[in-house]
Amino acid sequence: METTTTRGDVRSERCGSRRVLDLVADKWAVIVIYVLSRGTLRFGELQRAVGGVSQKMLTQTLRGLERDGLVERKVYPEVPPRVEYTLSPLGETLVEPLSALCGWAEEHFWEVERARERNTAHAA
Repeated sequence: METTTTRGDVRSERCGSRRVLDLVADKWAVIVIYVLSRGTLRFGELQRAVGGVSQKMLTQTLRGLERDGLVERKVYPEVPPRVEYTLSPLGETLVEPLSALCGWAEEHFWEVERARERNTAHAA
């Protein structure tokens, strides 16, 4: 596999950086990374920490994050098997920017909601 050090360009429709942006623009991926930034969790703990996510969606999200090298999955040979999820070193590089994004959303969601209400009222 060839490794390159050239920087991507998300403005280019042919650049693979857009696929990466799609990954981190996914709501569930952002929340899972945000939650795992606090430490390793088992599936059930992660599902409880990510309110409102179905088992199927969490499984799909974790598989995608693992496939893309952002999350590591460790299976312990126990009965029943114990599985833990943690951020990989690459996933750790997302903690700061995604924490800033989540913080912005938490701080400004009421302003966005009010704007939506105003614009919905004007459109009616």
